[in-house]
Amino acid sequence: MATLLPLLFFLLLQPLFSIANVHKLNQLRSELISQPTSLNATSPTLYFEVTQPIPVPPTKPCSELIHQHDFAYTYGKPPVFANYSPPSNCPSQNFSKIVLEWKATSKGRQFDRIFGVWLSGVELLRSCTAEPRTNGIVWSVQKDITRYYSLLQKNQTLAVYLGNLVDSTYTGVYHVNISFHFYPAEASLHSYDQNVGDLASGYHSWADLILPISRNLPLTDGLWFEVENSTDTELKEFKIPQNAYRAVLEVYVSFHENDEFWYSNPTNEYIAANNLTGTPGNGPFREVVVSLDGVVVGAVWPFTVVYTGGVNPLLWRPITGIGSFDLPSYDIEITPFLGNILDGKSHKIGFNVTNALNVWYIDANLHIWLDKQSTRTEAQLVKHTSLPLIVSVVSDFVGLNGTFVTTVSRSVSSTGWVKSSNGNITTQSIQDFSYLNKMVMGNDGNLQTVDQTINFNDTVLVKTPSSYVHSLKSNKSFLLSLYTDLLEQEDGTYLYVTNVDLGFIEKKSASGGSRVLESSLRNLQNAEGNMVVKNNLVVSGVGKTQEVYRYHGGKFCYFRNVSSSNYTILYDEVENTCHKKAKSNFDFGLRRLWPFGTGII
Repeated sequence: MATLLPLLFFLLLQPLFSIANVHKLNQLRSELISQPTSLNATSPTLYFEVTQPIPVPPTKPCSELIHQHDFAYTYGKPPVFANYSPPSNCPSQNFSKIVLEWKATSKGRQFDRIFGVWLSGVELLRSCTAEPRTNGIVWSVQKDITRYYSLLQKNQTLAVYLGNLVDSTYTGVYHVNISFHFYPAEASLHSYDQNVGDLASGYHSWADLILPISRNLPLTDGLWFEVENSTDTELKEFKIPQNAYRAVLEVYVSFHENDEFWYSNPTNEYIAANNLTGTPGNGPFREVVVSLDGVVVGAVWPFTVVYTGGVNPLLWRPITGIGSFDLPSYDIEITPFLGNILDGKSHKIGFNVTNALNVWYIDANLHIWLDKQSTRTEAQLVKHTSLPLIVSVVSDFVGLNGTFVTTVSRSVSSTGWVKSSNGNITTQSIQDFSYLNKMVMGNDGNLQTVDQTINFNDTVLVKTPSSYVHSLKSNKSFLLSLYTDLLEQEDGTYLYVTNVDLGFIEKKSASGGSRVLESSLRNLQNAEGNMVVKNNLVVSGVGKTQEVYRYHGGKFCYFRNVSSSNYTILYDEVENTCHKKAKSNFDFGLRRLWPFGTGII
C-alpha cells in the first residue's frame, strides 16, 4: 500500500463520513487486516495471483538461493544487500530461461507493503506483500527475468527494499527467500538459434547492456524515484556506448498514498464545492510522461493495480488482484532517438506524472544493443511528434451527488535510422492512447461508481536495408469497474458494499513479409464484498472473488477459472491445451521472425 502509518492513524481518528466515496475505506484499513481466523484454520493460507506458468525447457535448472531475510523493522532503513555471482556449478553456461522466485511467509497482523528487487540498480521485480493472518500465510512469485541475461552473467549487488514496521499490534514479519533458477538451453535449440542469429544479420533477443535509471545509493528507501506532485520531474543522467544500434526503456510504476486510488479521485471543483477537506483530488486521470533531455519520448498509462489491502482487503484473500504480486512494466522504444545520444556525452531521462498527488514510485531500465563489429554507429532522428493531451471533463453535480465524464487521448510517434554493421535500418515507434472514465456520486456522496477504460497501443515498424518491413504491435485494454456504497442500518450499524471488476486484455502480433505470429491474453476478475461497521470498527465481513484467465500463444495456451469466498477456494479449473490448431508459439517464433527478438514489449 505504501500508505504511511501516521497517515492511517490520522484517518482512523476522523469521523467516518468526513471523506467521500471509496477513500472512506482507508479509514477502516487497520481493522480489516485483523479479521478473525476460523478455528478450523490451523495451517498457513496460500495466497496467489492468477497468471500463466512460465514455459521452461525440459532441462534441469541450476538453482541458487540468492538472499534470505526477515523484514521486520525495515521502514526508513537502507535496502538489504547481497552479493550475486553467476552460477558456477552448471554443466552449461548457455541458458534459455532464467526465473526469479520470491517465496515469503508471515504470521500475525500487518499492512500490505510495496517492495522492489534490484540488481546493481536495475529493477527486476516490483510487488506487493500479502496481508497475513494469525494462522500464517505463504505466497510466491515467479518472474521470467531472461531479458536481463547480460546483467546476470556478471557479479552484481542485489538490493531489496521492503519497508515494514512491527509493534505489539502489527506483529507480522515477512520471512523471504529469493532464488534464481537457470535453465540450460537444449543443444538442438542452441544450434538453431545460432543459425537464425546469423540470418538475422546479428540481431538477437536480449540487450547487451542494461543501464539503471534509478536513484543512487545510499538510500533509506527503495531505489525508485518519488514523484510527489504534478510539477515534480525526477531526472537521471546516463551515458551510452557509441556503438549502440537499439535502445528500449523499460519503466516500472506504482502509485500510493493520496493517489493509490487515483482512478476514483473526484475533481477539485467537486471537492471545493462540498468542502471535502482531506479528500484526494485532481480528478481521475493520470499518465507517466517520459522525457529525454526535456523532449517527450513516450508515456505510460498504467494498469489499475489494486494492492492486497486496497478498496476492500477481504476481496483479495486468497486470490489477489491482477498485477499485485508482479506489477507490469512498460516498454518504450527509443531507438529513433539514438542519433541524439550517441555523442559520448551525458544525457537525462526524466519522469513526471500528469495530475499527480503524492506519491508515485517510478524507475526504469535502459536496454541497449551493441554492434560488436564496430566501435561506433551512426544515427539520426528523422521525425518526432508528441501532441499535447486532448482532455474533456464534463461535470454535472448538485451538492454531493452528480456525474463526471473524463476523456483523454494522446499520440507519440518517432522515426529514426541507425547505420551499423547490420546496414542502415529505419525504426518507427508509435504510441496511441485513449481514456474514458465515467464516475457517479450518489446517496449524498456515500455511493460511488467508476467505469474506466484505458486503451494503450504500441507499434514498432522496422525497415531493413533490403526494404523488408517487420512490425510488432501490442494492443492493450485496461478495464476497471468500481462500486462502493455505505448504507445505514436500523441497529446503528452501517453496511459497506464494494464491487470491483478488473480486466487486463492484450493482443500481440509480429509480422515479417507474409508471416504473422499472434498471441492474446484476456484476464478478467470480479470481486464482491461487504462489511458491517459500528463505531468505526468492522463487526463482520465477507469477500468473494472470481477470475477467468485465458492465454493463447499458438503452441502454448493456458486457461484458469477460479473462485473463492472468505479464504476458501470454491472451484479451480485449469486447462493448458490449445483447442485450435497451433500455428506457432508466439515467443519462440518471434525470436526467428523479428530482427530484434522478443525483448521489445
